[in-house]
Amino acid sequence: MFWTSWFLAVLAIVLAWPVPILLSRAQWPARSPFTAMLLWQAIALAGGLSMIGAMLVYGLEPAGDNLLAGLESLAGMVFNNAPTTVLGFWHIFALSAAALLTAHLVFTLLLTYYKIQRQRHRHRELLALLASPSADGPKTMVLNLDSPVAYCLPGGARSVTVLSDGLMAALEPAELRAVLIHENAHLSQRHHLLLWAFAAWRQALPWLPTTRLAQEAVNSLIEMLADDVALKTESKATLIRAIAIVASGFPAAPAGRLAFGEPELPDADAGLPGATGGTGGTASASTTASRVTRLLSPQPPLPEPLRLAVLAACLLLLAVPTALLVVPGLLG
Repeated sequence: MFWTSWFLAVLAIVLAWPVPILLSRAQWPARSPFTAMLLWQAIALAGGLSMIGAMLVYGLEPAGDNLLAGLESLAGMVFNNAPTTVLGFWHIFALSAAALLTAHLVFTLLLTYYKIQRQRHRHRELLALLASPSADGPKTMVLNLDSPVAYCLPGGARSVTVLSDGLMAALEPAELRAVLIHENAHLSQRHHLLLWAFAAWRQALPWLPTTRLAQEAVNSLIEMLADDVALKTESKATLIRAIAIVASGFPAAPAGRLAFGEPELPDADAGLPGATGGTGGTASASTTASRVTRLLSPQPPLPEPLRLAVLAACLLLLAVPTALLVVPGLLG
């Protein structure tokens, strides 16, 4: 139990600091955005599991030879008046910290979801007043706005893609198709769920700089994934022109949406997607530049052996802390 807790603590520190920094600076994620997205998710999940697991294992060390035995002993003390195991101050502190951190993470996840849903509900009410259905179908709404605007508002069966009159006038038919395919890819691949999870992670741990790096990376990766879907039917030149036109005149983004020309980045204080429509343009300009550079100077995808190696690393990141917590006596 002692070595298990220390190993998990070290793993949590590594996944919370140097690994995300190195990954955010790497160039290969643009070559295989789906693989990079899986790695970011594995880092976040394994980091949280290791952080909580380290405190839990250390706190339960006097109560049993492994985590399950410790939990059983603790439950007996609490619910069945079993003989009390002497827990030192630091063991009680670790158990309390593990419980509080778990509750904090779960509560923040639910609170972020509630705020996002409330924003999207208000935004739908505004769309009902300000937008009209498009000739392309009921899932597309048109705003009477001169600026080129394109974004999607997730919501299951109520999901819609919103375009402006200015955008439709500025784009050629092929460019407009690329925009619609891009937005539909956001909805079909449920990118809003990824944004929700990483926004909650940043909101829960705002003091951890890597939560910002992870969220910005995820925003950029989902844009690349949607671009890749559009490229299956439209040319690179068409998509580049569409990105440039939308980015040239994109206003403040509406709440709770995924935008074509500007990624959904939260305000540093709000910590949830679409809360203020971006972060002053810096992050969105960087993402747009990365997308255009990626299209202008395409790089081959990661070789299959490297992709398999990254996927294996993802599995290990999730399996190692889980095994240490569940299987008795792996590290003592």
